[in-house]
Amino acid sequence: MHFADVLPLQSGASIRAYDLSYETYGTLNADRSNAVLICHALNASHHVAGVYLDAQGAVVPKSEGWWDTMIGHGKPVDTDVFFVIGVNNLGSCFGSTGPMQRNPDSGEIYGADFPVVTVQDWVQAQARLLDALGITTLAAVMGGSLGGMQALSWTLQYPERVRHAVVVASAPNLTAENIAFNEVARRAIVTDPDFHGGHYGRHGVLPQRGLRIARMIGHITYLSDDVMNEKFGRQLREVALGHASGYKFSTQDVEFQIESYLRYQGDKFSEYFDANTYLLITRALDYFDPAAEHGGKLTPALARARAKFLLVSFKTDWRFSPARSREIVKALLDNQRDVSYAEIDAPHGHDAFLLDDPRYLGVVRSYFESKVAPC
Repeated sequence: MHFADVLPLQSGASIRAYDLSYETYGTLNADRSNAVLICHALNASHHVAGVYLDAQGAVVPKSEGWWDTMIGHGKPVDTDVFFVIGVNNLGSCFGSTGPMQRNPDSGEIYGADFPVVTVQDWVQAQARLLDALGITTLAAVMGGSLGGMQALSWTLQYPERVRHAVVVASAPNLTAENIAFNEVARRAIVTDPDFHGGHYGRHGVLPQRGLRIARMIGHITYLSDDVMNEKFGRQLREVALGHASGYKFSTQDVEFQIESYLRYQGDKFSEYFDANTYLLITRALDYFDPAAEHGGKLTPALARARAKFLLVSFKTDWRFSPARSREIVKALLDNQRDVSYAEIDAPHGHDAFLLDDPRYLGVVRSYFESKVAPC
């Protein structure tokens, strides 16, 4: 959907003549009361569920939506009941206007000149999309990780438009350690010789080396120690074996399975993701802090919320630990809000919110069936 009007941003800048890519699933009911907005995390998109078909009607390989375990026919967020909307955020690289598109004022590729965007800016843009779709009130807004921050922000920016908020594996702000991880990843990108101050498109190159390292750093933080040990342990690749000692000692070769896995993830990521987008989105993560305007106190910050809440965390998630979700729960209870909370003992770390854990999916299914579903 194209938006001609200017969108003012928190930074004081603005953007106009921008596009938002979105997908919908299910059918909007007659009174438009069954809409569920899904907010995506760092490297996801508007393609939330289902698969794409080619011109002959065959399934495109590996085109499954990023939250297909959660959303669809008969799934926890049942598209036979709900009208689900996935939106690609401004500044992303999957169809919505971002650094890879042209600035309508200059005719040049935005590149590093794309304005800084925040979680609050994304929510404002999403609200404009809903206005255009004729949806005044959401049955629920839902997201995991950075998507959970957007869901929380919806309840503060548009409290009258949200009946339920489902916040999964998220936090009210990033810890200093989390900001540090993001900064190391950003430095890997901006110090890549092919970065060219963010205008690599003008030079016909991509800072893929930096993106690979950024993804490797991020991927380590998304997995738990238990999962990494179970999947890889200290296993060597076959090419590293063969000596009597069992080792082919090297300072540069890829010898351990975990090394091979991380390099594979980094290579894959660098082929489809945009470096400037990575910088923008991790900065939005860093900046989000609704308590900042209230002296760092979360309870008064969440006083505006009127929605009912479900929060879910995972015990092995050390990037967005259960303690951070409990901070939100306590602040909401201090404000006498209706809150449900589940802490899942899943082994998968932060990535657990994307996986097929029956306890986790059961909690979400129960909440949507008993509290969110239209009467």
